[in-house]
Amino acid sequence: MKIKENLVFLGMMGSGKSSIGSLVANKLKLNFIDIDKEIEKILNTTISKIFESKGEEYFRKIEENTTLKKLRSNSAVIALGGGAFTNKNIRKEVLKNHLSFWLNWSDNILLDRIKNSKKRPLAINATDKELIDLIKKRSNIYSKSLYEIKCDNLSKTEIANKVIRIYETN
Repeated sequence: MKIKENLVFLGMMGSGKSSIGSLVANKLKLNFIDIDKEIEKILNTTISKIFESKGEEYFRKIEENTTLKKLRSNSAVIALGGGAFTNKNIRKEVLKNHLSFWLNWSDNILLDRIKNSKKRPLAINATDKELIDLIKKRSNIYSKSLYEIKCDNLSKTEIANKVIRIYETN
């Protein structure tokens, strides 16, 4: 088992990066880092409020700096924000030096989880079609990840165990 590499979770908002990442970290006794929570801690406000007051571009700059800094950790489980992997600098670092896991769910499951969410800035006023388009666009990028975990019909524990099996055989 490699000790230095981080396990990095990526996928759409609502895909379970934080909850499954936390579960995997607990089982492997590794530190868990949730990038969105780190940003909220640094700026002392919510992601929604950051989008609202400073805009997405400002948020993406903070996200890039925070993510690249946290990726320097060793042996941690890291949950990226939903859009982080679309950043080429973050994507390049993740693919080059870490084990990446895309938590892939069907469009309908993701749509049910994210529409009408008040804490997901990109979903607040989006139509179903806009959200499906975003899912499809991001899925093309997420598919570059080292491992794809098809999550439909699996429990959080089953998904976590799948990730751990892959990690332990690396």
